[in-house]
Amino acid sequence: MLGDGFAAADISRIIEMAWEDRTPFEAIENTYGLSESQVIQLMRQQLKTTAFKRWRARVSGRVTKHQAKRPKEVLRAYCSTQYKQR
Repeated sequence: MLGDGFAAADISRIIEMAWEDRTPFEAIENTYGLSESQVIQLMRQQLKTTAFKRWRARVSGRVTKHQAKRPKEVLRAYCSTQYKQR
């Protein structure tokens, strides 16, 4: 299985990044070395079927999930207010 090489915390973070609207697949690849197709495979393995279908419908064609489709002025991988200091 694809997720066997990662700790549970890493798998959890990959899933979280994949669900985030503004985190492109390229950010996941840079951080964890997983291509978009590998992220899809991991999500298929880790999520229930209905959750996976919901996720695929959500990210399919979404401009913010692909660095090449984003406006050139967007240089960050997440919303500037996403990680607020607590």
